[in-house]
Amino acid sequence: MAVSRGAALTVVLALAAGIGGGWLGSGHLIPKRAAPSLHDVVHNELNLTGEQERRIEALEQDFAVRRKAREAELKAANAQLAAAIQARHEYTPEVSAAVERFHVAMGTLQKETVEHVLAMRKVLTPAQAARFDRRVSEALTPETP
Repeated sequence: MAVSRGAALTVVLALAAGIGGGWLGSGHLIPKRAAPSLHDVVHNELNLTGEQERRIEALEQDFAVRRKAREAELKAANAQLAAAIQARHEYTPEVSAAVERFHVAMGTLQKETVEHVLAMRKVLTPAQAARFDRRVSEALTPETP
């Protein structure tokens, strides 16, 4: 059974079109637009004054230290959890303690993050705060596909 040159060309073109469509559809040619981060909004869209930049930078430096400490605690809690699970492969008091340690660290990080966001907001003018608030709301309530 011989395949004609036209049929082979049709198969090759269909395959190329399918691959090309898949590539385009996966966002390689048309990039996906992500909402700007809160950091980007603050530093690139709010037209901060020099004094506002200075005050926000100080807040960010302070929060970076606290966030790093909380992230280290989360990592330590995960290591504790892994060791507790590995020891007996069941839900033991040690597993429960590690889970609780993680939850406390995560809760503390979330609380400190909210406090940081609200501290930055205090530096803004009412017009800047309105844009900031919209971005915070978008970040906390993303649309689901």
